[in-house]
Amino acid sequence: MEQNWPDGPFRPDELGMSTAAVRRAVRQGTVRTTVRGVLVAAHLPDTIELRARAVAKAARPHHVVTDRTAAWLHDIDTHVYAEHDDVPPIETCALRGHEPTTLEGVDGRTRDLQPEDIMELHGTLVTTPLRTALDLGCVLRRREAFAALCAFAHRFGLTPEDYRRALRRFRRRRGVVQLRELVSLVDHRIESQREAWVYLAIADAGVALPEPQFWIAINGVPTYRLDFAYPRHRVCVEYDGGEAHEGREAYDEGRRQWLRDHGWTVIVVREGGFSDPQLAGWLTELRSALAPSYSNRRW
Repeated sequence: MEQNWPDGPFRPDELGMSTAAVRRAVRQGTVRTTVRGVLVAAHLPDTIELRARAVAKAARPHHVVTDRTAAWLHDIDTHVYAEHDDVPPIETCALRGHEPTTLEGVDGRTRDLQPEDIMELHGTLVTTPLRTALDLGCVLRRREAFAALCAFAHRFGLTPEDYRRALRRFRRRRGVVQLRELVSLVDHRIESQREAWVYLAIADAGVALPEPQFWIAINGVPTYRLDFAYPRHRVCVEYDGGEAHEGREAYDEGRRQWLRDHGWTVIVVREGGFSDPQLAGWLTELRSALAPSYSNRRW
């Protein structure tokens, strides 16, 4: 008779399974081990959420899911492209005075969390959106950190002031200098990771910051939305990522041609546009487009 396995992680003792029964089920390929002492039905996809729930089954109450795993459970993906080929380790921390987990497939650390930093999500203790964003602002590389801060601001309505108030607790923490600088640039209107990279590159270049998600109205009707715009200069900057724009190339080109026909300068940042010479190229184009078109010099 075929076993009806639970639709999530479980410990063998919860089903009254003996060690021999566990070994037999694993050998038959009907279940698999996720973390030490926790099984799942073999047909369930191996996702970070599933692993986090498995960790919750195995970890002690003072272990909390943190950082990129916490972000994923909040529906924000901060993993780099190469990590999507396999499910990365679950990131957790033990509260002060307790030992980090040593479970295989779990990156266990220690962190000073307060009760207000912790919530329950998918049956798992996880850092709150605010705390997760601040932690990532410290531990990720600079542009990934900025993208994470903007993503949490966009999804959860967090503001730079929310971040600044919480920053008082982060004094002397490693990465806080980077975090403090990035918080001042956060804008909740930025909608994607690469848009955040564009915005940060403009800021780093010392160029005036544009307005994100600017609508162009035609006959009084909002018609075209621009990633970034300088309305008074009639200049816009758009990120043209392969996946985001796949299948809509004709629409994008028609929209951009309309803008050009109506006096706008359209600067397109493509994949690979965040390192030289591409980076220097579009930033030079932007500076030129924003340069004054007149001079008060007398000849």
